[in-house]
Amino acid sequence: MGSLPRIGLALLLLATPLASAHAVQPDEILRDPAMERRARDISSGLRCLVCQNQSIDDSDAPLAKDLRVLVRERLTSGDSDAQVRDFLVQRYGEFVLLKPPFSLHTVWLWLTPLAVFGAGALGLALTLRRRRTPAVAALTPDEQARLDALLRESGRA
Repeated sequence: MGSLPRIGLALLLLATPLASAHAVQPDEILRDPAMERRARDISSGLRCLVCQNQSIDDSDAPLAKDLRVLVRERLTSGDSDAQVRDFLVQRYGEFVLLKPPFSLHTVWLWLTPLAVFGAGALGLALTLRRRRTPAVAALTPDEQARLDALLRESGRA
């Protein structure tokens, strides 16, 4: 087998993730490049409510497509980027944002990883502390003599 098929296979494997990086369909793309760039900026920060791990820009779910279309419709109607985000947050809650803002009701989202990390570090420190065996001091000559005497009395020496 020559090196040319291997190179072709390697290029195909490298290009596959790039092909699915954005799920935006050609019929969704706006004609104005600046407006499309704004739409992409907004949609890359919005969570797909079906996939939950992807932005609506990356998701192939029908709901993600509907949200992408909605973002573009709001932009073409004259809404600012902030107004589009606010509209979607009012409609779907802050869960729709991939990076929710730090606020009183999202504090647990931001502090839970820190608490888990802290608990893990504390557990590791306590485990390492327990594993250390304290150094045993040698017996003094008087203690050794007394131990020998006790062992002789008990018949173990």
